[in-house]
Amino acid sequence: MFFPLSKLIFFVITPSNFLILLGLFGCLLLFTEFGRNIGRVLAITGFLGLLVAGLGPLSAWVLMPLENRFPAFVDDGQPVAGIIVLGGAVEADTSIGRDQITVNDAGEREIALGDLARRYPQARLVFSGGSGTMREHAISEAEIVSRFADTLGVPRNRLILEQQSRNTRENAVFSSRMTQPKPEERWLLVTSAWHMPRAMGCFREAGFSVTAYPVDYRTSGPRDAYRLATFASDGLSEFDIGVKEWIGLIAYKLAGYTKAWMPAP
Repeated sequence: MFFPLSKLIFFVITPSNFLILLGLFGCLLLFTEFGRNIGRVLAITGFLGLLVAGLGPLSAWVLMPLENRFPAFVDDGQPVAGIIVLGGAVEADTSIGRDQITVNDAGEREIALGDLARRYPQARLVFSGGSGTMREHAISEAEIVSRFADTLGVPRNRLILEQQSRNTRENAVFSSRMTQPKPEERWLLVTSAWHMPRAMGCFREAGFSVTAYPVDYRTSGPRDAYRLATFASDGLSEFDIGVKEWIGLIAYKLAGYTKAWMPAP
């Protein structure tokens, strides 16, 4: 129930969707006798919201606290027993349709998989990613990664595929069940920097001690807090990601999937 409900709620409260719906509703009210004034306010609010969120630095303000929460990984020489890469970057339908692996803006996760597989040849490699759609028999991200492992430079026989998870909590629970990690082992968790706090919280709640390996940064540093976006589409996309992630942190804490509102190192 949580999965389909979360999809519906996130569609409505995604900022760009919400602002468009708000503006559209306001425009409809302009054609009514009783709602003309409120319609004008809603239409203007929706338009200005899209303008400010798309071209202003709001996305950086929302994303930077998330991305800066866990520091970049520094190899200190301690052995790495395993590496877990979370799904969310592979476009499964397009990959199948075009017969080549296709990734979205979070493609650094797959780049890190290939790089870490080379750097730690003895480590166990786990790719955790089912299907994010509600269609039955949809192909999983893990299956796509397995099919195109050679493209990524990853030996297929090293891959441990977790194909059932649909969200971050299930990534953690199912990966833990599959790997049965030992307390003294170091496992690296690879996911987007803005997603790392929620992911770490879920893995801790699942009893799986992991070390953060953040990738896919959307901000370059403090200067972004004062920089205007070149394209409104880029600003809106990143603002959507940041706001949804903050909402996800709140929802996961209320659902008991994490112990902290904002997991920390």
